[in-house]
Amino acid sequence: MKLVKHLLDAKGRHVIAISPDSSVFEAIKIMADKSIGSLVVMEDEKLAGIVTERDYARKVIVKGRSSKSTRVAEIMTADVVTTSSAETVDKCMAVMTELRIRHLPVLEDNRVIGMISIGDLVQAIIADQKEEIEHLEHYISG
Repeated sequence: MKLVKHLLDAKGRHVIAISPDSSVFEAIKIMADKSIGSLVVMEDEKLAGIVTERDYARKVIVKGRSSKSTRVAEIMTADVVTTSSAETVDKCMAVMTELRIRHLPVLEDNRVIGMISIGDLVQAIIADQKEEIEHLEHYISG
């Protein structure tokens, strides 16, 4: 069974973060430039929240707010659901599905060491299933 650690080993542990005092425009620009859907919000070295494209759509665009004058702190999710590198892919998938979230920061000793997305989990599950099918085919064919 794959662990979050295995996903991070494969994809890397680089975390892109933003300050809560930054503008939402700056956050959206970073997400667009990096082709990502969320940013961890860090205050000094501490996780303060997460901001996503969904937050932007629901809390800025729909409400007619300005992305240049709205601060990240005003739209971020402060009560962040996180995981650890020792957690299983299946458990993370269950949590993300139940809570209808798409990104999980990975913490070790209260430090952000990575980020996983629902796409990362789907890829890992598909790879595991493919490997199991190949193993079963090999077993059946002798």
